[in-house]
Amino acid sequence: MLRPGSVDDMNSKGAYTVNKMETSPSPTLQRREKPPAQQMKKPTSEAVRGAIQLGIGYTVGNLTSKPDRDVLMQDFYMVESVFLPSEGSNLTPAHHYPDFRFKTYAPLAFRYFRELFGIKPDDYLYSICNEPLIELSNPGASSSWFYLTSDDEFIIKTVTPKEAEFLQKLLPGYYMNLNQNPRTLLPKFYGLYCVQCAGVNIRLVVMNNVLPRAMRMHYKYDLKGSTYKRRASRKERTKSSPTFKDLDFQEMMQDGIFFDPDTHSALMKTLQRDCRVLESFKIMDYSLLLGVHVLERGLRERGGRGDSKKQKVLYSTALESIQGDGKASLKPSKPMLDDETLGGIPAKHKDEKLLIFLGIIDILQSYRFIKKVEHSWKALVHDGDTISVHRPNFYADRFLRFMGSTVFKKVHPLRGMSSRRKRASLQKGPQRSASQEMLSTHTEEEQQQQGRKTQSMASLDSPEMSSGVQPDVVPSTAVLSEACSALSLSSAEDDRDERRGSSATLVLSSTPPAKTPPTSPSSNCSELDVYL
Repeated sequence: MLRPGSVDDMNSKGAYTVNKMETSPSPTLQRREKPPAQQMKKPTSEAVRGAIQLGIGYTVGNLTSKPDRDVLMQDFYMVESVFLPSEGSNLTPAHHYPDFRFKTYAPLAFRYFRELFGIKPDDYLYSICNEPLIELSNPGASSSWFYLTSDDEFIIKTVTPKEAEFLQKLLPGYYMNLNQNPRTLLPKFYGLYCVQCAGVNIRLVVMNNVLPRAMRMHYKYDLKGSTYKRRASRKERTKSSPTFKDLDFQEMMQDGIFFDPDTHSALMKTLQRDCRVLESFKIMDYSLLLGVHVLERGLRERGGRGDSKKQKVLYSTALESIQGDGKASLKPSKPMLDDETLGGIPAKHKDEKLLIFLGIIDILQSYRFIKKVEHSWKALVHDGDTISVHRPNFYADRFLRFMGSTVFKKVHPLRGMSSRRKRASLQKGPQRSASQEMLSTHTEEEQQQQGRKTQSMASLDSPEMSSGVQPDVVPSTAVLSEACSALSLSSAEDDRDERRGSSATLVLSSTPPAKTPPTSPSSNCSELDVYL
């Protein structure tokens, strides 16, 4: 009889292992050996989505019990891990998915990022865990999986181990950039996690959603500024909503997309600032995801009604990302969202009115050794400047040059008149009106004086001035003009003598005026002498 744990017992077990292919074991042993084989299978998409929701729900809920404090350098490299068995435990709930382990990278740092964008823990959990995640198809060359929350707020993307490691190293600089500029077109990361299930590690990031599902995108573009193999494939073109590339954009929108001067300036400044940040981190091969919504088509499709949506995240829309000077308050009161436009940027293409949604994506590609080799190998066959993979500084300059000259253009509101001349004309307008008021004032005063003189001369025309006591009066203004001309012919000395000898005064009579009979020119002259 063999004792348990003895050498003979071990040899017998080893013999069973060696001979298990020859002798058919009992059905009980077969059922015990199958579970390890099943656990090595890759998890299904449904299992991954369920594990993501369970893991984020547990970690974020557990994080609320930790007090708020300042973010330290070691917080960027902290990793928390929890095991969630299917039967549950004292700390974790039971579930019907395979057992898995859930890791959370830099939980305190990402909590600060979520607070920076006004995301409350309850809203974050409700968006991700309330309803099943929506799986999206991936139009890119990578084999990443994309999941979208039901409220359009967040998108979850699987990343490679190199990308996850690079993002963790990037977090301190990313933290500094967000403090200086929360308004940016760069991806906004809200969490970095890892699901370990059936021997498979699935790393994923939670980001902002650039293209809302509530607004249909009539055109989608993935733009890099390069031309080598930058055309959508035939398979991509057969989709209901294909994603086109650089060469497709140049063919479909040759004139580009036009913005008003202020919007164009804000957009290009935001792109320049973001590209310089990526260049400082040695990042290249990123893209600009551009969604175009044609307003007239959208109104016909929606029947003239806009889609209502409650925004939960600050600076998440395209219009919010480019507005402001980059020094906005870190904790604003509430986000602003227009139900009709959903934060899209107004633009035009020919006679069509557009709404533009855009954001920079795929920024987790650093110019590592493998990328340098890829660029060198492709440059041997094709033009090196047209290849997507390039040095970070050259890539940023080419990216900005393509966006500023080919994609985004500025509308000139007044053709034939510069803005300076327009402002000068507006400034001169009030000055001319003021001078006209002064001239009109002087003219009125002169008219009043002339009126008083006319009234005084008219009062002199009354016939009561012809009495014996009163001096004679000039009968009419016409005769006065003739007399004045005759008077001007006399000498100056006679005039002075006559003025000194004349002491008569004019007395206005209150009796009604009567018609004066016409007088001869000689009598008029004598009457004028008496008046003077």
